[in-house]
Amino acid sequence: MLTKEQACERAHDIVARARAAGADASDAVFAADRSLSVSVRMGALEDVERSESEELGLRVFVGHRSASVSTSDLSSAALDTLVERAIAMAREAPEDQWAGLAPESRLMHGAAPHLDLDDGAEVEPQGLKQRALEAEAAARAVAGVTNSEGASAGASRSIMALATSHGFTGGYGQSSHGISASVLAGPAGAMERDHAAHSARYASMLEAPELVGRLAGERAVARVNPGKVASGAMPVVFDRRVSSGLVGHFLGAIAGSAITRKTSFLLDRLGTQIFARGVTICDDPHRPRGLRSRPFDGEGLPVLPMKLVDEGMLETWLLDSASARQLDMEPTGHASRGIGGAPGVAPSNLYMQPGSIPPETLVGEISRGILVTELIGQGVNGVTGDYSRGAAGFLIENGEITRPVSEITIAGNLKDMFLALTPANDLEFRFGINAPTLRVDGMTIAGA
Repeated sequence: MLTKEQACERAHDIVARARAAGADASDAVFAADRSLSVSVRMGALEDVERSESEELGLRVFVGHRSASVSTSDLSSAALDTLVERAIAMAREAPEDQWAGLAPESRLMHGAAPHLDLDDGAEVEPQGLKQRALEAEAAARAVAGVTNSEGASAGASRSIMALATSHGFTGGYGQSSHGISASVLAGPAGAMERDHAAHSARYASMLEAPELVGRLAGERAVARVNPGKVASGAMPVVFDRRVSSGLVGHFLGAIAGSAITRKTSFLLDRLGTQIFARGVTICDDPHRPRGLRSRPFDGEGLPVLPMKLVDEGMLETWLLDSASARQLDMEPTGHASRGIGGAPGVAPSNLYMQPGSIPPETLVGEISRGILVTELIGQGVNGVTGDYSRGAAGFLIENGEITRPVSEITIAGNLKDMFLALTPANDLEFRFGINAPTLRVDGMTIAGA
C-alpha cells in the first residue's frame, strides 16, 4: 500500500493538472484500501474475501459552476482525460452561488494531531479464521442455541489524502479490526435470531472472540418465546444497542443541508433548549484510536472537540462551507468527503455524556414499560419529527425485566422525546455514535 506521503502526492498532482487545464479551483481525494475477511459457519470455513483498491476523486470549479468525477485508472493519460472531462462538465453545469472551496484563511496549517489510528498490523487469513471459529464455538455452546448463521472476522488498512488548489494537502492512515457472530435459538418454526459484534482500530483492543460469541448466544436465547403487549402509553428504555439511533436522528436535523432546505424539525431552534437539562452531546475528532477520529475535515479545515448540545441547549449546526455561506455563518469543521460528489456533513466520535443514574434504577422506577433492544424500519419524519418504528425487546413489570416481546410499534415525536429523555450512567465507546441507556417516558406502544 502507498504511504501517506505518496497518497498526498497523488491528490496534489491531479489538482495541479486541473489548474493547468483551466479550472479556476479544484480539490481532490485519494483513497487506498486493503481488506481481508473470513467467515465460518457450523465450525467450517465458509468464505475468504480479500480486496485492494485505489481511487481518486476530482472536483473542479469554473466560476460558480462545478463538476465531480472519479476513477480507479491512475495512469497519466487517464488522469489527463479525467481532468478534461471534469472541466467540460463543469462548464455545462448550472451555477451555484454557494458552492466553492473552504475559506483559505480557515485551512489547517502546521502538523496534524497524532491520533494513533493505524496499528500497522499485517493480518493473515489463518488468524482471522481462528478468531471467527472461536466466536462461533462460544455462541453455539450457550444452552438453548439451536443453529448458527456463522461468525466472521476481518481487518483492513486504508490511506486517505485530500488536496486543494488554494493551499491544503494532508493525509492519514487508519486500520480497522472486527469480529461478529450471529446465532439462532428456540425450536424449528419459532427460532429467534440475535448477534454480537465488536470493532476497534487496533487488533489488541478487540474483545476476546469468546466474549463476543457468548454474548450473541445469550442474546438469542433470551429472545425465545416472545409475547405481545397491550397497547398504551408507557415508558420506553432504549438499550445501548439502539440508543445511539436517537442521537442519529438529532444529527440529521442539525445538518446544514436540512437547515438550508428548511426540512428539519429543529429549524429555528438554534440556541434554545431541545433536550432535558441533564443532556449534553459532544463531538470529539481527536479521540485517540477513535473509530471516527480524523485530523482535518473533508475540506481541509481543522477539527476540534465541541459540544453540540450543552445541558439541553442546542449550540450549533453541522456546517460545511457551502451551507455556512448560505446561512451567513462559519463552517464548523464537519465536512465529510467521499470519492465522488461534493462534501456533505458528518460528525466524528459523537457521544451523549452519561447521566448519574444507573440503568437498573431507570428500569426499577417503571411499573410497566418496554426495554427496546432492536428497532425495525425507518419510520422517522425529519421534517415534523414524527417517530414510529417497529421494535422488539423485553417487558418491564414492577421494576423488573420479565419476558421477551416482539411485533410492537413505539411512537412519539422526537421534539417531545428529546425533552423527556433521561440518560443512564453506562456510556461505552463501541461505535462511531455512542449513547448510554436512555429512558423516554410517555411513548405510545402499539401491540396486540
